[in-house]
Amino acid sequence: MKTRWELGLWRLLALWALGTWCVAAQAAGGYRIAGKVVNAVTGDPVPRASVAVLSEEDSHTIESVECDGEGQFALDGLPAAKYQLTASKRGYRTGYFNEHEEFSTAIVTGEGQDTGALVFRLMPAAVLHGVVNGDGGEPVEGAYVMLFEKPNGHRPHERIAEADAATTDDTGGYEFDNLAPGEYLVAVRAEPWYAVHRAASKMRGLNDPSTALDVAFPVTYYDSTTDEGSATAIVLAGGSREEANINLHAAPALHLLVPIPAGENRPELRQSVLGIALPTGSVGLIAGSPPAGMAEYDGVAPGRYEMTLTDPARVVTVDASTSQQVDPNQGTPMVKVSGVVRTAAGVPLPYDVTVTLDWLSGAHPQEQIRTVTRNGAFGFTAAAPSDWSLQAAATSSVADKTLSVLQVGAGSRVKAGNLVQVGERTPALVVTVSEGATKVKGFVKKGGKGLAGAMVVLAPRDLTAMDGLSRRDQSDSDGSFSLQDVAPGQYTLVAIENGWDLDWGSPDVIRRYLPGGTAVTVTDGSGKEVHLSDPVAVQER
Repeated sequence: MKTRWELGLWRLLALWALGTWCVAAQAAGGYRIAGKVVNAVTGDPVPRASVAVLSEEDSHTIESVECDGEGQFALDGLPAAKYQLTASKRGYRTGYFNEHEEFSTAIVTGEGQDTGALVFRLMPAAVLHGVVNGDGGEPVEGAYVMLFEKPNGHRPHERIAEADAATTDDTGGYEFDNLAPGEYLVAVRAEPWYAVHRAASKMRGLNDPSTALDVAFPVTYYDSTTDEGSATAIVLAGGSREEANINLHAAPALHLLVPIPAGENRPELRQSVLGIALPTGSVGLIAGSPPAGMAEYDGVAPGRYEMTLTDPARVVTVDASTSQQVDPNQGTPMVKVSGVVRTAAGVPLPYDVTVTLDWLSGAHPQEQIRTVTRNGAFGFTAAAPSDWSLQAAATSSVADKTLSVLQVGAGSRVKAGNLVQVGERTPALVVTVSEGATKVKGFVKKGGKGLAGAMVVLAPRDLTAMDGLSRRDQSDSDGSFSLQDVAPGQYTLVAIENGWDLDWGSPDVIRRYLPGGTAVTVTDGSGKEVHLSDPVAVQER
């Protein structure tokens, strides 16, 4: 523990170091970033919020300050540079200046830059809470509450995603805080505390007490429905506090029998919840002594399930409304997908590559799967017939290698971009990638002045490759932008004011802006950066 004298000395040294930094900053120009933090919903000042400037390169904090009672802040003595600006306060979502999705507007200080009257709109956090009750209004403790966020449709191939999860307390209560505005769905999985599950073969009959206690709660959605198609979306505005109570009703538990070929492992049973296959928890354990060559799943709640078998690999969809024997031959065969990764010159890469498939659509949701090439070749043992997005990246042992998927060939068919259609018979894939990591830099202008906050989109000439080759950025306070990791090819660059709610990844949408865009060509010889000589004209949404 330091003495009071030592603490005083440390404070003096810290003040001396800060003063030295400020003097150096003043000598280098000494610029100011100042403005006001306001509530993004009401426009009212946010007093005592914390504001910080961060290094654009590594997000290291350069300086921070607390707003006054009117939300005013000022950071002085800053060298000419480009900074990230962030603000935070309890009850608000920590955010970056003019934030949209994963983008924000950096603040550029320097001669002629007006950075002294910024308005930082800080979004108040939303809260969703509620109570889960069982039959008779009894609180359900330990229920697993899942929060799903609905896609806003502004990005390619967006899907509903699990945003958070919580477990109810002894009053049946749950709460999700610090939520962004948007549309949400809530689903609950729980087990009645009094439930007793026994193998059907061990039950003696209808008068067996365990039969009456062999019950389960079906997955239930707000507003207390077991039909996910009837689930009610909850709209959260910034700063809102909404209540979503859910009532569960026990139903007779089901029993599923599945034939198991000799030497095959017990099939995996996963429950489908809003298109996402989730582990079933305690359900799926082999109970008692099922008939020879059979696996028995007890305690199954009514609902929709996916069963994965391994020999041969296939997925069986089970709409469980009654106890039944599952016919594994009715499932959809899983497909082996193999191929090679090569450069545009047709040669393998000199290092191993991680190849990843992301499921986009289809009847059988599947988690992201990945493998690593060996001598340029890769293989997936089991992928569901569906549409997939393929990504390629250098393995962790190779530094600073960004790979863009230029095209994917399957037999005689070659498609630009990274989308793959897996059918029941998929030819070996030829994945053409580029190691190109060129930055495209420039400025957007409106009325002869740089415009902050514009959405900048680099669209490939072949719009079918938007998913893999397009790039985006948000213009900074001086109108500058920098698009990262651009692969060689021909593009059109567009800047759209107030375009953040556009379905920009749709070829039909972005095509409207292409005539007013700027042509950009990136080649293997372009180097690390391409600087556009002329500013990009900003288009209205």
